[in-house]
Amino acid sequence: MTALAGKVALVTGASSGLGLRFAEVLAEAGVRMALAARRIGRLEEAARAMPDAITVQLDVADIASVQAAAAEIEARLGPIDILVNNAGISRQAPILEVSEADYDAVLDTNLKGAFFMAQAAARQMIAAKREGRIVNIASAAGLRTMGQLGSYGMSKAAMIHMTKSMAREWGRHGINVNAICPGYIATEISAEFLETEGGRRLVNALPRKRMGEPRDLDALLLLLCSGEASRFINGAIMTADDGFTAC
Repeated sequence: MTALAGKVALVTGASSGLGLRFAEVLAEAGVRMALAARRIGRLEEAARAMPDAITVQLDVADIASVQAAAAEIEARLGPIDILVNNAGISRQAPILEVSEADYDAVLDTNLKGAFFMAQAAARQMIAAKREGRIVNIASAAGLRTMGQLGSYGMSKAAMIHMTKSMAREWGRHGINVNAICPGYIATEISAEFLETEGGRRLVNALPRKRMGEPRDLDALLLLLCSGEASRFINGAIMTADDGFTAC
């Protein structure tokens, strides 16, 4: 994937978990990284290990913040070539108990934020007349129902449709928009839960009774971010869930 060297990439939600892993993988491929999240301290710590990386404070649920972050990245690194729309949150509750505040928080972050972040990146790509790659991090929850994840699953299902719509509209500009739908991935956020009885029951219910690891998404991410290798991949919804949605 040496063709990625020198490209400018933005990863949202890059302060921990999958977002941090995505940023590390792209940086290793020679990409000039912009790491964005609300927790600027965690970002700065991660960026020190990446050549030419910058950090940008970003709340994707705030459209003014999205626009300011995109402008700052363009001013400091140049137009965005690659966007990994990773920022997201979840609120677990039965649908009858979902509050308006939690509903709005999930949809504003996972869907509205991703929409306007992609819009801002695509505007830069089109203005610069450069091919671009947008990778939306959806979820297996957008493809099948999961208990107590109603609003989260809705947001990811809508992101899948958003991916296809953007791919259709922006393909003529050389912008490919695809989505990755991870299954259950072990991260620092889920580590404590996995040690509980409920966590062990969850793992035992999976097709091969195992969680994925962040590195299991590396090859798929690099493929979809590559200009040449993903030339004919546009509007694709790719699962990486160890067979979870096949059951």
